[in-house]
Amino acid sequence: MNRTFKYRLYPTPEQEVVLNDILWAACWLYNRALEYRRKRWQESRHSVSVYEQQRQWRDWRNEQPDDNPLRVLNASAGQRVLRRLDSAYREFLKGKRGKPRFKRRDRFNSVEYTAGDGAAIKGGRLYVQNVGDIRVRWHRRLPDGSLKSIRILRKPSGWYVCFAMEMPDSEPEPSSRPAVGIDVGIHHALALSDGTIIDSPKYLQQSLRKLRVLQRTVARRKKGSNRRRKAIHQLARQQERIASQRRDWWHKVTTWLVENYGVIAVEELNLAFMLRNGSLSRHAHDVSLGIFRELLDYKAMEAGVEIVKVNSAYTSQVCSACGCLVEKELSERVHNCPECGFTADRDVNAALNILYRSGRDRQAPTWDGGPCVA
Repeated sequence: MNRTFKYRLYPTPEQEVVLNDILWAACWLYNRALEYRRKRWQESRHSVSVYEQQRQWRDWRNEQPDDNPLRVLNASAGQRVLRRLDSAYREFLKGKRGKPRFKRRDRFNSVEYTAGDGAAIKGGRLYVQNVGDIRVRWHRRLPDGSLKSIRILRKPSGWYVCFAMEMPDSEPEPSSRPAVGIDVGIHHALALSDGTIIDSPKYLQQSLRKLRVLQRTVARRKKGSNRRRKAIHQLARQQERIASQRRDWWHKVTTWLVENYGVIAVEELNLAFMLRNGSLSRHAHDVSLGIFRELLDYKAMEAGVEIVKVNSAYTSQVCSACGCLVEKELSERVHNCPECGFTADRDVNAALNILYRSGRDRQAPTWDGGPCVA
């Protein structure tokens, strides 16, 4: 099992200058390689392989070895930058993302090292080639495992390091706690089959007024001025704070779930349609259901909790008590079955259907697609 652990870095001013130079070199390499790929395709419809570009990187790095600014970037770290570009192209060709674009220097904020090649842990500090030993805030012990890669990350709040560890697969005892079905959404972040409703704090919604003030401040500053640069930094800090609050809240929720339930049934849902919908996109970003799935998967694995994914079709329309199809508009938030009289929150009814479809509840009604099979 692969896990990533993030820690805060406290570089000296001199070290921070070199770290920024490393990110500049990585950004230059990414853009130069992207430019070469586009040129070759336009001229000969020839696709460049990552191995060909890695040989080019070696030549670019060895030009004028005395004062070449690219030499501040470790050779294997440069190869990882090229693999990052190649991965972006592969995702583009599969239709999963847009065409790779050139990066601005101030938006290229991370570089990855192979552990032991340009970066390593030495004496409780992080050693980075050409930078030296950087102080790390070890807020928790790094677990035992094989250290695979080290990523240096620049954020508005400061510098961070991410350690990618390969850890032995744990085999916890299967949990004996009860099963639960979970319906995810925007109106209620989570609705559980036992009637529990968990609403998102909506940190973005709470901060909209402050964000508007900061955005107006940026718009009124002269482009290229130091005051505009400071205003942009303040805006970025606020956005980072919102993201951190949201992730912290999901950490607490997912921990509570794996501590109280032994089987968790969730709907197999593509969340992209929410982000593409102009009326839902901001609220969908505010809830961030993708983070929920990401955190729940690895925490359940460590706690011995089983995750069951079920088809989400008609979970909100079918009555969980009798199996009758009760069609409802999206604005109708209460399920009221005309056949059996069962009444419940729309999302709780969906969560019950999700639990039944997981096969963990023997008393589930069946539905064959007709108007009512009760």
